[in-house]
Amino acid sequence: MRHRFHSLCPYFAMFPESFAERWITHCSRPGDVVLDPFSGRGTAAFQALLMDRNAIANDANPVAFVLSGAKIDSPTLGSITRRMSEIEKRFSSSIFQGDESELPPFFSRAFHKDTLTQLIFIRQILDWKSSRVDRFIAALVLGSLHGEMDKSKAYFSNQMPRTISTKPNYSIRFWDKHDLWPQPRDVFRIIRDRAAFRFESPRPNIRGVAYLADVRGLPFKVPHAHGSVNLVITSPPYMDVTNFEEDQWLRLWFLGGPPRPTTGLHSTDDRHERPDKYWAFLCDAWRAIRPLLCDRSTLVCRIGGRNVSANQIQEALCASMQFLARRATLVEREVSYLSKRRQTDAFRPGTVGVRFESDFHFKLQQ
Repeated sequence: MRHRFHSLCPYFAMFPESFAERWITHCSRPGDVVLDPFSGRGTAAFQALLMDRNAIANDANPVAFVLSGAKIDSPTLGSITRRMSEIEKRFSSSIFQGDESELPPFFSRAFHKDTLTQLIFIRQILDWKSSRVDRFIAALVLGSLHGEMDKSKAYFSNQMPRTISTKPNYSIRFWDKHDLWPQPRDVFRIIRDRAAFRFESPRPNIRGVAYLADVRGLPFKVPHAHGSVNLVITSPPYMDVTNFEEDQWLRLWFLGGPPRPTTGLHSTDDRHERPDKYWAFLCDAWRAIRPLLCDRSTLVCRIGGRNVSANQIQEALCASMQFLARRATLVEREVSYLSKRRQTDAFRPGTVGVRFESDFHFKLQQ
């Protein structure tokens, strides 16, 4: 049965746990250390814990850090329940008006007034950077912050995709065209219900560690892990495909960011359009994590891009491996061609996504 933490929050450009499970089984043993330096929603790191491996997750984007950290360093359900009771009690006993009047018009159209007031209060009170309990609650909020209103009452927003946050002006035009209005949602109740649902799957026996850092600075955060990583499973940002800050701007707002899409605030490497800059970034990333690898380790990488062929990706990725290991042997490559139907097509018809993904398996020797 699928562990319910895996689907904690829908996420764009994520690989399934079956992908991680396959390579963890094939390339590591219980007790080994598994690293994902571009952890996204934490699938590889969490699956490693479920299979009795140690896990390190890292990402430069706060949403990814919250989701990865919530999964691999989770609190107990009881601690979440107590914290939610405390938050709701403080909300009920205060005369909290929120600051929705200072937010752009998008917010009053995206959320019912009562729902938005609750979200603003929770946003102000959570310490997701330091507290594993607050981080898990934040992850639950992110998972319900926006989605298809007509399919589930577990989403707080007006009609939106589950995986990305459509831009404010586009969203308002879409809602006007279809005469869509936000429905009231009890955020506190939904969070409690979602927590109970997730914890019907038992927590892993091992805790992992998640970091919020540019990959190039990760070795300075984990000096104790130098020479310990047996397996790297990762999927770096695809070339010229998506800008994380723009696509996740609403979730980033909930985590304390500006109430509008941004670029370059958290990372300048989310979307490289020029191949030379993209591959230079990956070379820097491999160079940075090299000290963390043991003498003989393995890297599994899923990668894709726009306006580039599978053979071009293979040639460039193989060349970049010189920065990761003294000797890198390509053991296996698989190319998967993707369906043209995407969840965002109903909201942004005509956009072009990735048409294939390539999986690479390298044996590394330091």
